[in-house]
Amino acid sequence: MYVAGDYIIYAGEGVCVVEDVGSPNVSGVNKDRLYYTLSPLYRTGRVFAPVDTRVFMRPVISREEAIDLIRSIPGVSGELYENSNLRFLTEHYQQAIQSYSCAGLVKLIKDVYLKRQHVTSQGKKLGQIDERYMKRAEDMLYGELAVALDMDRSEVGPYIKNAMARIEAGEEFNG
Repeated sequence: MYVAGDYIIYAGEGVCVVEDVGSPNVSGVNKDRLYYTLSPLYRTGRVFAPVDTRVFMRPVISREEAIDLIRSIPGVSGELYENSNLRFLTEHYQQAIQSYSCAGLVKLIKDVYLKRQHVTSQGKKLGQIDERYMKRAEDMLYGELAVALDMDRSEVGPYIKNAMARIEAGEEFNG
């Protein structure tokens, strides 16, 4: 069970802070049931989630796990996924998003980056679905890494690029 102050990943909301655990004073809420009162970090509003919900929840990764993930990025190989059927393409990306796994998000980003390079070399532009899911994956990943690394979300992209440059130069990266 999470406690007030914990940072968690809550399904489609992304990173949330647990504000309270208890029965919220909100109409329509079962007063005999415990709820998490969640505050999403990157949008306004509150979410009331039953403690025993089946909706996906997990703690935000630790700083050490974030650094290990960043170190692993050069070893993640992108795959070129081409499908002209937009439904299959959407399902493919949605599956990666709904894993709520940082490693899965890194893989999706690398896959779309590889696809962008491929279509650009053919004089074409990347499709809207590819762009949308890459942005969503980056938002989810950067939001979680920002909390784990105690930095602003806008600093995560440059931080990763700097880390990749150091790793590629053979330098040790320890965060």
